[in-house]
Amino acid sequence: MIQIEQLYEEVQPQVEAFFYAKTGNQMLAQDLCQDTFYEACKSIGSFSGTSTLKTWLFSIANNLLKKYYRKNHYEQNLVARLSALLIEEVHSTEHLIEIKEDMKSFLYVLSKLREEDRELVLLRTYAELSFAEIGEMLGKSENYARVTFHRLKRKLQTEMEELE
Repeated sequence: MIQIEQLYEEVQPQVEAFFYAKTGNQMLAQDLCQDTFYEACKSIGSFSGTSTLKTWLFSIANNLLKKYYRKNHYEQNLVARLSALLIEEVHSTEHLIEIKEDMKSFLYVLSKLREEDRELVLLRTYAELSFAEIGEMLGKSENYARVTFHRLKRKLQTEMEELE
C-alpha cells in the first residue's frame, strides 16, 4: 500500500499537468486525473509489467482524454487553452500582450506538426515523461523519442525565429 501511495504522490502532479495542458481547465484536469487513478486501480490486475507503472498510467490518461474528446465532440482550440495557462502569472498589460503573441506564434508552429509529433512534445514538456516512457507509449524506441524530440525542438525554434 505504501508503494501505491508513493507512486500516486510522485505521478499525480504530472498526470494532472498533462490534462491541464491538454484541456486548459483545472477542474477538468483534476477530474480526469482522478479518473485515471480510479481506472488504474480497477484494472491493476491487467498490468502486465512490460512497461513501468508510470507509463501504464499515462497510457490510461491518454485513452481517457481521447474518450473525453470523443464523448463531448470536443473541438480543441490550442491557442486559447495554452494562452490561458500563463495569464495568472502576468503582472502588466504589456507583458500579457508579449506572452500572448509569443504563445500564438509557438502554438501556430506547434499546430503545423503531425499529431504524433505534437503528442511527443506535450508528453515531454507537460507530463515530464522520460524518453523511454514516451517511446513506450508511442510504440517506438527510447532513442526514437529522444532524437525526434530534439529534432522537433530545433524545428520549432527555427520556425519561431522565422516568424519574428
